Order: sequence, then structure tokens, then C-alpha cells
Amino acid sequence: MLVVGANGVGKTNLLEAVHVATQGFSPRTRTDSQVVRFGAEGARSAVSGRRGDVGMELEVTLRRGEGKRARLNGAPLRAAEQLRSLVSTLVFTPDRLGVVKGPPAARRAYFDRVLGRLAPARAVLPAEYGAAVAQRNAALRRAAASVSGRDAIEPWSGRVAALGAELVAARLEVLALLEPAFATRADELGLAAVSVRYEGEPPTEEGLAAVLERDLERGVTSLGPHLDDVVLVSEGRDLRSFGSQGEQRLALLALLLAEAETIAERTGVPPLLLLDDVLSELDPERRRILAARVRDAGQALVTATDAGMLPATPDQLLEVRPGTVLEAAA
Repeated sequence: MLVVGANGVGKTNLLEAVHVATQGFSPRTRTDSQVVRFGAEGARSAVSGRRGDVGMELEVTLRRGEGKRARLNGAPLRAAEQLRSLVSTLVFTPDRLGVVKGPPAARRAYFDRVLGRLAPARAVLPAEYGAAVAQRNAALRRAAASVSGRDAIEPWSGRVAALGAELVAARLEVLALLEPAFATRADELGLAAVSVRYEGEPPTEEGLAAVLERDLERGVTSLGPHLDDVVLVSEGRDLRSFGSQGEQRLALLALLLAEAETIAERTGVPPLLLLDDVLSELDPERRRILAARVRDAGQALVTATDAGMLPATPDQLLEVRPGTVLEAAA
């Protein structure tokens, strides 16, 4: 599906609404109130479709000062974030280039979300590890202030070591799954010899004991996967530091396509792709390659200012005008 319209008419808002309805949160902000239109008291986003032979109706409602509510086929869900376990939606927006060129935290967050999609049973692992680190940090500060003894730190050191080792192993498995498809899609797009490299080691109780004095002084845990990084490399160059904006954009696109391919292979259900303003900075050949790859990947919503930017005939063409969306002839 191709969504066209002039700049500023609401194409990105349309994609954001689809993401909210299928994932329970906005891809641009985690502050729900920012999703509600200025001057409005609430917002509602709903989509309907099919997953295989099963019909699905998803709905998310937000009201200022109230909790977010989600429904699946009319039945309320315990939390809107449960939608992520039901539908996989992958999004490309220009501001997501931070996954490639931003700080390590952006890449950790991205690949931990990939982990949740590829291995749902491990989706809670990053949060469990984060909670253990927070508890150890609190014990460190209490011990440094002589509120409690150092012996209160040891159980949390063991927990951080166990969960940290499990998280590192899970991340490495995800990278191993993604890397072949990532290299292939990047090569198609003209980004040569790409690879991913995990920087970090599984924490151990011995390692945490060795840095205990430093951790007591600082009040934080200075060892573990909450500090690790995933380096994206092309021809031996770290793309964060030595890649052009165009190369960083291609790397993010290749990652997205690799993830979509891997999800489809593992689950049998391709994800929904939301590609916002992805064509504007690609040359005609790369647009052609992307159009062919997206058509093979499953359902996709692509935005552009002009239908001629997509070198293929879309299955459906929508035109966004201020306040309305119209179906146009493809």
C-alpha cells in the first residue's frame, strides 16, 4: 500500500496510528499524552485484518489522565503492550537512524526488541535484568551510606551475573540469526561486506566482586550487558563513526528487511512493514530493489510525496489530504 500526499498533511500520523493500534505504543514517543491531538481529550486507533485464516480487530484508546486501553476482537487486554505478542509491526522513520548512529543504548534497545519478537519466551529478559541491576545499585548505595552491610549486595550480584549471562547469550543468538539476511539485504542495496559485532562479555560474580569498590564509590553497577554495544560494520568501518548518512540509512533498512525475513521464516507470518519517507533519499536503482524486496516481504505501508517515487504499481494507493484519507487509482 502506497500512501501519498504533500509534506505536513498527516502521512506520518497515519503510520503512527497503525503502529499504536498494532503495538500499543507510538514509534516516536513513549509519552502517551503526546499521541493525543492538541486540544483533544483522547485518541482512538483501530485496525482490522486477517492473520492467516483468523480475523483480527485491534483497538487502542487513550484518554488524558487515564490509563491506556486495548481490545482484541472486542475483548479487553490486560495491557496494550500485549499487542506486540500478537502482531509484529516493524517501522522505518528517518529519526530511527539513531539505531545506527546513536549511542549504544539505542542499539541495545533495538536488538532487545528484536529478541522479544524472535523469541517471545525471552521478551521479559531485558526487563528482568534491568530490575536486578536496579536492585544491586540500590544495595550499593545503602552499603556506601552504612545503612546496610555489604552482604546485602551479594545476592543481587548473583542475580545480575545469572540474568546478564542469559541476556548476552540471547543477544548473540539473535545476531547470529539476523546477520546472514542483514549481509544479503545490505549487499543488494549497495552496502558491501557488512557484519555485526557484539562488544561485551557475560558478567560473572567474580567479575562483579572485582569491581565492587568502584561500584560502591559510584553507586552503580559498572559491569554487564546494560553497558554493552552492537557494532554495525561495513568493509571494516564502524558505521556509527565512519559511515555516511546514506550508508547509515541503508544499514537501518537492511536490518529492518532482515528482521522481517527472519520473523517470517520462524513464525510463518510476515510482519507488517511501515516505511515512512524511505524513498526520498534513495536513487532509482535502490528504489527498484527496495520495491521488489518489500513486495516479497508481506504487507507494507509506504509513504511518499508522489506516487512516481515508487517504481512499481501498489496494490492500493491512498492519498492523504488535510483531515482525510482518500483511495486513489493506482
